[in-house]
Amino acid sequence: MPSDAAPDPYADPLKFGQRVQILRERRGMTRAQLAGFIDVSPHTLKKIENGQQQAPGLETVMRIAEALRVRDLADLTGHPDMHVDLFVGPGHPRLAAVRAAIDSFPLASDIEPPPVAHLQARLHAAWKARHQAPNHREVIGRLLPDLIRDAQALVRHADSAADRRAAQALLAQTYSLSQFFLAYQPDSSLLWRVAERGMIAAQESEDPHRIGVAAWLLAQAHRDSGPRHFDAADAVALEACRFLEPLLPDAPDDVLAIAGALEFELGYTAARRRETGTAWRHWDKANDMAARLPADYYHPVTSFSRAIMGAHAVTVAVELHQGGESVRQAARADEVTIPSRPRRARHRIEEARGYQLDGQPDVAIATLEKAHRTAPETIRYNGYARRILLEETESKQAARRRRASKLAVEIGLLSA
Repeated sequence: MPSDAAPDPYADPLKFGQRVQILRERRGMTRAQLAGFIDVSPHTLKKIENGQQQAPGLETVMRIAEALRVRDLADLTGHPDMHVDLFVGPGHPRLAAVRAAIDSFPLASDIEPPPVAHLQARLHAAWKARHQAPNHREVIGRLLPDLIRDAQALVRHADSAADRRAAQALLAQTYSLSQFFLAYQPDSSLLWRVAERGMIAAQESEDPHRIGVAAWLLAQAHRDSGPRHFDAADAVALEACRFLEPLLPDAPDDVLAIAGALEFELGYTAARRRETGTAWRHWDKANDMAARLPADYYHPVTSFSRAIMGAHAVTVAVELHQGGESVRQAARADEVTIPSRPRRARHRIEEARGYQLDGQPDVAIATLEKAHRTAPETIRYNGYARRILLEETESKQAARRRRASKLAVEIGLLSA
């Protein structure tokens, strides 16, 4: 290795500030960007990175970990006794079986594919279970290996161009379901393989709705990879919006909804950039699309609907670090119940982030408790929830500390 190469924060015994600088640069973030995310001045962050200022307290450390999306808190602190998974979960027990099914490409044609209607019914049931089950990852993780195998077999055995397009649409749908299982799991390369295969299958299907869903998931994969991938996330979402736009005047509900979901994704990424006007402008456009949908409609994959727009407003405000606005939006959003249990739990986590930003940690913990009751497997693998809880287990308020510690144990963040 050249002598001027950047040291590896995962191998060398570096100081905290050096680790922050290296990880920040690997994420493609400027010092000003990170400073804005953690609510300190660029000058203060420079002093932290240069070692001219003592390492900050746990609250700031956790904000840095959130902004840099570090895999393990020990990677940031350098303390081997602080191995805590944050934005990559500990790994679901069914991950190995799902991975094996995704990685398997049988070349022989001895697997008899199921009838198309049978696979459609199974996928419909899997999506329904995903939205209704509190242990949704366990449920879909149990179903995915057979669904992947049978969808691939259906594509291989297609006799005509029309049959092949229909089979590819079902395969794309199966890969979409897989991405929900793989989110926050410790295998990012597997997530990328599924996202890209899903996009290819959707394009082969020539189904506008499936193409939109695949693009929505691919844009999220780019955005969650860090700031240097934000442009790629926008490019995917914008291209999909342009593709769908000519269809919108007479579009069925599913196509209109996925177009609205993509519009919101553009706003979400803008909020991550702290582009306030752009973020809310995209939210407004998505809200206009939602208003064209029936009042009781919910998109089967994204949950896009009239009801979800309140939750989306909370997310935009939180990502913009507007604590008071996120709390106001949370009060409005709570007037409507989101049918999907994992999406409802995710909304509770976003609300908790807002309360934490607004200086209401007790309400934030109570809101995370609601998320846990709704869908334990959502909060267990969510880095934002884990960050809030870990921070509050160090609270000087004994009652708050006990409450946060109890929930942290229940989700597997801390040992009993």
